[in-house]
Amino acid sequence: MKSTVRSFAFFLLGVAPIFVFGARIKDLTDVRGFRSNQLFGYGIVTGLNGQGDSRIEYTELGILNALESLGIRADKADKSRNIAAVMITAEIGPFGKAGTKMDLTVSSIGNADSLQGGILLQTPLKGADGLVYAVAQGPVSIGGLSAGNGGGNIQVNHPTVGIVTNGALIEREIFTDALSKDSIDLLLRSPNNLTAVKMAKAINGFYPGSSLAVDGGVVNVKVPLEFLGQTTNFIAAVGEVEVKPDIPAKIIINERTGTIVATQNVRISPVAVSSSNVTIFLNPTTGVSQPLPFSRGATEVIEGENAELIEEVGRFESLDELDQPGGTTVNELATALNKLGLTTREMTSIFQSIKNAGALQAELVIN
Repeated sequence: MKSTVRSFAFFLLGVAPIFVFGARIKDLTDVRGFRSNQLFGYGIVTGLNGQGDSRIEYTELGILNALESLGIRADKADKSRNIAAVMITAEIGPFGKAGTKMDLTVSSIGNADSLQGGILLQTPLKGADGLVYAVAQGPVSIGGLSAGNGGGNIQVNHPTVGIVTNGALIEREIFTDALSKDSIDLLLRSPNNLTAVKMAKAINGFYPGSSLAVDGGVVNVKVPLEFLGQTTNFIAAVGEVEVKPDIPAKIIINERTGTIVATQNVRISPVAVSSSNVTIFLNPTTGVSQPLPFSRGATEVIEGENAELIEEVGRFESLDELDQPGGTTVNELATALNKLGLTTREMTSIFQSIKNAGALQAELVIN
């Protein structure tokens, strides 16, 4: 294969793991029954200094109902735009106790310009079962702003979404019987058969015969006799056990941000790919060949550990990024391609070509 502008050749043995790190089981799993629950509610934010909703029916009804609950009857709301209708969302943890507080998110559902400086009126928060689990109220803090008028408007982030720190007071606890059972199920956040087997083996190393990988997503662990009645202590002990998870071979490319991420298990078989003005060779030679000025523009790759390029053809240089002991990683390849001036789109095309040729033993994800 020849390139009229530039080409390079490199040797890619695959991505051999040099350092393998373990992870704690509690960072890889969740315990069945220990789950958060989503809450939501409809509320009114007041004190918006003319930046609230215009005359929207559900906003007016909301404030009129709030006033009526206080014993104040009114036929219609004013036109000051000081109020806004909002949706409130929050998550209650698996061990949230009555009387404790949690954060919540407030978002406008009308045409308010901003929630800055607003106060959320007392609002019940319900679960999917329709029961009230918490009550929300408090000042709204936003991370954005909106200023100006006409063609001079300036907006930073989202001024119609904010948070109320410790604004929800838990009124109802969520029941779980996970701690009363004689075994626990560890749910893998990234299901993987090999990781599940490794996890069971690691736990059995500390508590023999206690663990079994049910499938790639669940590891069942029996509570030892010495921990009966102390399941919380046992879960804490198991959570500290380290496991080396199996990471699937995957390359993720984000063309919008120019980011390329590859896992350590990616393998690439010998292949040659020609894309645009770049020709890629995967063979026992590592380097870059660029034709000299006024040369015939031909490029040759001579196999062998001490490969040399015929002088009249051009100049042969070694790429530090691709001349690594034990092979070259995909990230190093991407760095080399980037140094040669290739865009992320061009690199994406190259990886797609290698994948289509069946030489890329990895999942290719393009965003």
